[in-house]
Amino acid sequence: MDNYLVRVVGSEADVIGLACVTTTLVAEACRLHGTYPTASAALGRALTGGTLMGALLKRNQRLALKFEGNGPLKKIIVEADNNGVVRGFVGDPKVDLPPKNNKIDVAGALGQAGFLTVIKDLGLREEPYKGIVQLRTSEIAEDLAYYFAESEQVPSAVGLGVFIEAQGDISAAGGFLIQSLPPSDEAVVEQVIGHIERMPPLSELIRGGTTPEGLIDILFNGISYRVLETREITYRCTCSREKIESVLITLGREEIEALTRELGETDVVCEFCRQQYHFDGSQLLHLLKSMEAVR
Repeated sequence: MDNYLVRVVGSEADVIGLACVTTTLVAEACRLHGTYPTASAALGRALTGGTLMGALLKRNQRLALKFEGNGPLKKIIVEADNNGVVRGFVGDPKVDLPPKNNKIDVAGALGQAGFLTVIKDLGLREEPYKGIVQLRTSEIAEDLAYYFAESEQVPSAVGLGVFIEAQGDISAAGGFLIQSLPPSDEAVVEQVIGHIERMPPLSELIRGGTTPEGLIDILFNGISYRVLETREITYRCTCSREKIESVLITLGREEIEALTRELGETDVVCEFCRQQYHFDGSQLLHLLKSMEAVR
């Protein structure tokens, strides 16, 4: 497997760990969206974070992450499910800021003021769960950890990294998520924190060939654990012509009539994969008739 995730649990302590490599996945997403380096780093981190969070869900559940800030990037939207499928996009893919403290300035691109919204579709009859927190640092990883602490009351450590070469190519991407579940073993928690603090930069580890198993070994050094699963992860859009038709219908009869009258046709582009769907006049009229039939 090229891009994959490993999930483990401490043998004696209630600590779970997830680690993944998402290099090819992130590179594909950035190619699709034509992102500039800073936007690529932001999208890559968010996609990796969504992948890790999706792996915590149960079968057929899914989630959406929405980062909204006052920076030039405007927003990042990511959707992920329990099956290892993720997709996402940024508000402005052509954002590229100068480095700050010799690091990619993702926080400057997203903006310091804003919110992270997490929506979980748990497959229940109730409305999807929604949690909203203020952006903590706008670095993505810290914001996700803050969400877990504030909205779910689960102490968590999140690490996300994307390495971008001078020519703009994505040569490494991946991350980890560690959670301490009650009753927590403080000694083990402190041990994991120490490992995280002493880790080399995550993107450099992955660029050097470190696998998800290798990341887990670093994070759980001296702590016994067992592997729960290893799963492949991929960037894949779930759009279809039928779903795009449903989106057009939500515009309302008057809007579709205006499109038919003024333009005679329309093109709809999926924000997640840039696939273009064309609707000519006869197809728009068919939509209007189908709307009339269900009234």
